[in-house]
Amino acid sequence: MNRISRRFQELVTCGKSAFIPFITGGDPNLAVSEDIVVALEENGADVVEYGVPYSDPSGDGTVIQEASFRALQEGVTLHGILASVERIRKRSQAPLLLFTYYNPLLAYGEAAFARDAANAGADGVLCVDLPPEEADAYRNALRSNSLTSVFLAAPTSTDARLALIGEACETFVYYISRLGVTGARAGLTHDLARAVSRVREKTGKPIAVGFGISTPEQAHIVAGLAEGVVVGSALVHLIAQTQDKSKAARQAGAFAAELSRAIK
Repeated sequence: MNRISRRFQELVTCGKSAFIPFITGGDPNLAVSEDIVVALEENGADVVEYGVPYSDPSGDGTVIQEASFRALQEGVTLHGILASVERIRKRSQAPLLLFTYYNPLLAYGEAAFARDAANAGADGVLCVDLPPEEADAYRNALRSNSLTSVFLAAPTSTDARLALIGEACETFVYYISRLGVTGARAGLTHDLARAVSRVREKTGKPIAVGFGISTPEQAHIVAGLAEGVVVGSALVHLIAQTQDKSKAARQAGAFAAELSRAIK
């Protein structure tokens, strides 16, 4: 059982929801990103999504698109992210979920990527644009290296597709709370409770909700509905707005502490 599975099992047993922050690796640079991961763990993160910068992040809104662009300008690659994970592992035991698009994995080679990601210390992968129907080789490569697979479910997913997604996810399902791309929102969707209940029933897995959760108040509400709460764009925006990048980890940690208190 890897760190992600173990953490979810622990939280479900005690009736608590997982706090899952997202950052883009390499924004503003890898050294600061690594400090931020450590700060997130120290301030209540249960799983950290470590984003692989990509040139065409079609599922992401402006905030994360711009973060990917800045990281790519820094020369950050998938190889660089895995080296970063290896350095993080010397400082942190936070469960790490790599967030990526499929093209970098295809170029790397699925089997080689899974081997190297596991050796670096990653615990799982969420590949945004790879549908489970076409993911057999990918899933087998991850499973052979004890990495958990996470797939996305959407408000438009049919019952049959939710069942397929549930079978493809080892630990939890990532539910997109609204249609469209990532980004902070002023409010939650009005039928979120019913939607989360349906996805849980049809997938048979714990549910983590993301897309649009940006405040402690929203995180608290979602924590009462789902087994996991994902906060990405609001945190990435905070990092981007921190003028003195040497303070980015401290700022991110302070925001994470607020979110963690609201969720727990």
